Amino acid sequence: MVKYYENITIFKFDWTQVVRGFFQRYPNPHSSHVLTEDTISREVKNGKLYSKRLLTKTNRVPKWGERFISKNIVKIMEESIVDPEAKTLTTYTRNLGYTKVMSIVEKVVYQISDENPDWTIAKRSAWIDSQVFGFSRAIQAFGLDRFKKNCAKMSEGFNYVLANMFPHTTQFLNPKLSQTSFSVQTGHIADDGVSIKPSLAEDLQHSLQGKAEKVKDAAKKATDLAKEKARPIYVACQPNQS
Repeated sequence: MVKYYENITIFKFDWTQVVRGFFQRYPNPHSSHVLTEDTISREVKNGKLYSKRLLTKTNRVPKWGERFISKNIVKIMEESIVDPEAKTLTTYTRNLGYTKVMSIVEKVVYQISDENPDWTIAKRSAWIDSQVFGFSRAIQAFGLDRFKKNCAKMSEGFNYVLANMFPHTTQFLNPKLSQTSFSVQTGHIADDGVSIKPSLAEDLQHSLQGKAEKVKDAAKKATDLAKEKARPIYVACQPNQS
């Protein structure tokens, strides 16, 4: 029988801040188990931002688990939908490897907290299953315990990233002012002087694309610099043709 788990986490940052932080939450001091993250696709449809990312994670395998798992590295598929109209960020994650040994499917919905509109609530649901005959219940119990611990790490890491991205909100100096400044920065001014906020989904897409382009440019510059420095050495090593 599949193990089911759910919990609720409150982030004391507004929904827009949480959405922006979600795509930049790695690396952080609490995510050493996350090795890589790659964007597979990202597009805006009907005002919503759809993204697919492939994560590589690692976790220590207990001694008894070595008979079922040869490597402690697994690929994770992460799919997300940002709906600016409904103010929801919905994510789905699932492991792509060792699914017969243990599969974990997770759904998280980030939405504005009813308790405080400046906070964001994350409703998490997870389904943990194993198809190993004779060991399924033990593996499910282990998976549930490990999942709970990873949830705690995720929350701590996400809060760390949000605190660094939005220090004014973190210090409770003036949350309202912090949000206003953030809106003005991402908006544009119409002819009548009124600030108009662009589509959050499109803005996020452009922001993330810009981040990727900067990484590519930095890598290209580093490669060109290495080639330039290596050229004299290469020439000196060539045999004299005279």
